[in-house]
Amino acid sequence: MTPADPCERAPAYVRGIAPYQPGKPITELAREMGLEEANIVKLASNENPLGISPRARAAIEAALPELARYPDGFDLARALSRKLGVAMDRIVLGNGSNDVLEMVGGAFLAPGRSSVYSQHAFAVYPLATQSRGARGIVVPAKAYGHDLPAMLKAIEPETRVVFIANPNNPTGTLLTGTEIEAFLRAAPTDVVVVIDEAYNEYLPAAARYDSLQWLARHRNLVITRTFSKAYGLAGLRVGYALCDPSIADLLNRVRQPFNVNNLALVAAIAALDDEPFLRKSHELNLAGLAQLTGGFKRLGLAWIPSFANFVTVEIPREAGASRAGIVYQQLLRAGVIVRPVAGYALPDHLRVTVGLPEENERFLTALLAAALGKP
Repeated sequence: MTPADPCERAPAYVRGIAPYQPGKPITELAREMGLEEANIVKLASNENPLGISPRARAAIEAALPELARYPDGFDLARALSRKLGVAMDRIVLGNGSNDVLEMVGGAFLAPGRSSVYSQHAFAVYPLATQSRGARGIVVPAKAYGHDLPAMLKAIEPETRVVFIANPNNPTGTLLTGTEIEAFLRAAPTDVVVVIDEAYNEYLPAAARYDSLQWLARHRNLVITRTFSKAYGLAGLRVGYALCDPSIADLLNRVRQPFNVNNLALVAAIAALDDEPFLRKSHELNLAGLAQLTGGFKRLGLAWIPSFANFVTVEIPREAGASRAGIVYQQLLRAGVIVRPVAGYALPDHLRVTVGLPEENERFLTALLAAALGKP
C-alpha cells in the first residue's frame, strides 16, 4: 500500500500556487558561472544602489545590544504619524509592504470571494489572493498600465479587494491622483481598495499627488508603502499600511506578533528623517533613468516610460521568436543580473533597476553585445 502523502491533503489552491521568483542573487550567479562576486552587477531587484542610509546604519549599530528583547513597533508608528500627519491608529507595520498586502488578503479574502488587479501587476497580488482560496480577476492592461474604468467594471458582488500599484511594478507606469480618486468615488464602499505606493518616493515633483488626504473620505482605502526602495532597507524588511482604524484593527488581528524586527524598526525611524540621503537617492534615480533610456534610444530599443527606480526594455524578436530569455542569459554570463518578466506576461521584455552610473554603463555595454550582437 502506497503511504499517504500529507502534501496531497493541502488545499488544491495552495498546491497550485507558483512560488514567487526573486531576482537572482549575486552569490548564486558567482557559483553558477565561476565569476568573482565583486565583478557582478545586480540590477534585478529594484534595490537602492547607494545602499543603506548613514543614519540608519548608526541606529542599527546602537541597537545591537538590545537584540535579546522582543521588538516594539510603537516608536516607528509614532514617527510615521508625526512625519505623515496620520493618526497612529491608522498605521499597521509589516515585514516589508508585501507582508501588509498579505494581511489584506488574510482579513478580506476567502474561498468564494475575489480580488481585482491588473495584468502586468505585482506578483504578490495573485499570491495573496490564491493562498486564501479566492479568485483573482485579471483585467487586461492599457498601455502596460492599469485600465481603471475596466477594473471598476470587473468588480463583482463577491469582490472584496482591488489592488492598484502606483507606480506599477514591473512596468513603471503611473496613474494620476485624479484618476485614482475618481476610481475611489465610484468603487463600492464595501470593497477594499489598496493603493500600493512602494515607489512613491521616486516620483518626480510634477507627478506627485496627496493620497493621504483621501483616507478621511474613503473608509475602504488602504495605502501601502515600504522602506525597501528609496530608503535602502530592503534587507531588513519593513513597510506599513495607512488605512481607516476599523481596517487597521482587522489587519492587526491577522498580523504575526513581532513581525518587524528590532533592527528594522530603529533603522526605519532613522531613515525616515534622513532627508539628505533620500534627496540624493531621488536625484541619482532621475539621472540613472535618463542614462538608461538614452542608451536604449542609441541602441534603437523601445522601453516602457517609468516613474519608479527601474525601466523595462523591449528586446526585438528574431524570425518571430522571443529573444529576451536568450539576452538575459547572455547578460548573466557577462556578470550583469537583470530581471526577466515573462511571468508577468511580458515575454519580450527585461526589467533593469537603476544602478550607479558605472553600473548602468556596464549594463548598456553588455546589452549592446547581447541584444544586437555587437562588441
